[in-house]
Amino acid sequence: MNCSISGEVPEDPVVSKKSGLLFEKRLIERHISDYGKCPITGEALTADDIIPVKTGKIVKPRPVQAASIPGMLGMFQIEWDGLMLSNFALEQQLHTARQELSHALYQHDAACRVIARLKKERDEARGLLAQAERQIPMAATTAVGTTTVSNGKRAAEDEDTGPDGKKIRPGISHSVIETLTECNAGLSQQRKKRQIPATLAPVDALARYTQLNSFPLHKTNKLGILSLDIHYAKDIIATGGVDSNAVVFDRSSGQIISTLSGHSKRVTSIKFAAEGELVVSGSADKTVRVWQSSENGNYDCRHVLKDHTAEVQAVTVHATNNYFVTASLDSTWCFYDLASGLCLTQVADASESEGYTSAAFHPDGLILGTGTSGSLVKIWDVKSQANVAKFDGHVGSVTAISFSENGYFLATAAHDGVKLWDLRKLKNFRTFAPYDENTPTQSVEFDHSGSYLALGGSDIRVYQVASVKADWNHIKTFPDLSGTGKATCLKFGPDATYIAVGSMDRNLRIFGLPGEDQMEG
Repeated sequence: MNCSISGEVPEDPVVSKKSGLLFEKRLIERHISDYGKCPITGEALTADDIIPVKTGKIVKPRPVQAASIPGMLGMFQIEWDGLMLSNFALEQQLHTARQELSHALYQHDAACRVIARLKKERDEARGLLAQAERQIPMAATTAVGTTTVSNGKRAAEDEDTGPDGKKIRPGISHSVIETLTECNAGLSQQRKKRQIPATLAPVDALARYTQLNSFPLHKTNKLGILSLDIHYAKDIIATGGVDSNAVVFDRSSGQIISTLSGHSKRVTSIKFAAEGELVVSGSADKTVRVWQSSENGNYDCRHVLKDHTAEVQAVTVHATNNYFVTASLDSTWCFYDLASGLCLTQVADASESEGYTSAAFHPDGLILGTGTSGSLVKIWDVKSQANVAKFDGHVGSVTAISFSENGYFLATAAHDGVKLWDLRKLKNFRTFAPYDENTPTQSVEFDHSGSYLALGGSDIRVYQVASVKADWNHIKTFPDLSGTGKATCLKFGPDATYIAVGSMDRNLRIFGLPGEDQMEG
């Protein structure tokens, strides 16, 4: 009986309990350790499945060829010939593989040349299209509510430039300032009469919040949700991702309403405007896009705004829903008219060279807060575009800022944690440093009533808002279930009935009270 592997008579024979085949013990043990299966049948096999066979001592007969020197020389000659034939076959295979590789490289080079030619033709077509758009009457391009630019390009405008080469902006007109002032007066009066709504989630409810759902909204090849916003009346959520897409999502049904594709790099900031009919997105591709809801539920690109020369890091919409501001790493912020997409003014602080990394309007709308990559927080008077205050003390870029609903407090997040500022006395009155020095705080947000504050980093923490002197009680800590250790954005839902969280994976997570949300994530 011969070994099933070598074909020779085994010196130490064993037999498989499963297949009944005979093997040389050292050969089958080596094969099992490497592959874990029978070499003949392919079924799983372990060392416990082989049984030694007891035999008498086997004396191998000497082959006839090995009985003499000429016979042995003949054996060696046969083996040499076989080795030469095998070597020749390998050389032939190597030659064939080299030919195939050369052919593939030639095809790749040809494909690259074709792609380059197509890109050139595309750019030429875009130039012709822009030239044609300049000939369209301005009245047709600025019609509010009726015109949607089908290809997502804002009509190119012949803009004048000043002596320094910068574009001359029309500025914030007196009528716009009157609109902002009237809005401020109305909101201030409402705030004096404001009462915390009875439907607001109580503290004990927030303490029992847990993850209800996890929705995979973005692509798997580029993970990460960098920004989100919630439209409270419609209970829809917009997210901006590393995959260069924005997504509008219906939380109640758990369905994606529309995927907004057009940016070429990650979407860093996103906001709803005009009762959810418009979405404004900022991107690392240096552009801002305004998307308009259509009858079929999708959002079509209405304007592409190219006034910045570096990554757009933040977008914030004014309370009138008629204007919005963008902040960029090019050290400027732009004030836009929402309907026309026209940049009314672009503000640069000549005294500073750091870019802007975050921005938010004060609830009354006449104050703008911005955070910089140089750890500074700057407060601006929107009417005069003057820098009226600066807050320092942070370490690292200011990643997020949020004003409380009563207008008294400002929360800012940076590498060293969250700082709370009293806007009446312009000073820091409390600091939260929840993480170690290697873990930055990525996001901070007051709820709409101003009763709760949430911050996100390697986890999500919720605090109860109090006065300057009173303690801000820690209510709950939610673990970062994405496994990435980076909760990049968060926002309270209507009446703080849930918290939406985006992390550096593709999932939007909803935290709320168990039993109140019957959806399956």
